[in-house]
Amino acid sequence: MRIVVQRVDRASVEVEGAIVGKIGKGLLAYVGIEKGDTEKELAFMAEKILNLRIFPDDEYKMNLNVKDVGGSILSISQFTLASYIKKGRRPDFTNAEDPGKAEAMYEKFNEYLAAEIQVEKGVFGAMMAVESINNGPVTFIIEKKYHQE
Repeated sequence: MRIVVQRVDRASVEVEGAIVGKIGKGLLAYVGIEKGDTEKELAFMAEKILNLRIFPDDEYKMNLNVKDVGGSILSISQFTLASYIKKGRRPDFTNAEDPGKAEAMYEKFNEYLAAEIQVEKGVFGAMMAVESINNGPVTFIIEKKYHQE
């Protein structure tokens, strides 16, 4: 499982001309589900993101998490995060989870997040237009694979 997390002032996602998810201050999370991912990865990654201390405190040090600052999360499914470009110029998507299973896992991941914070999301499998104002800029890539340990 791979997730790209950005600290944002605001973010939104549009599908077929309509905004389907929108947040103010918080996190924009691009979520990639890979073959072999389990609920262990989902739970671990949700806990990690909810408690990631990447917001500044009064001394401008990254000491606060998204819950501390009253933020929200915009979660976007992005199978391209499961790609590899080892050789050539075309990405290899064979490590991306099958769409049916990936969608169920993506929804479960969002449930873990929503148990503690407001979560907005895109539409799984849709062509989406995502807009954001990255604060910082602050961007992190988080990976977890229990099945490879």
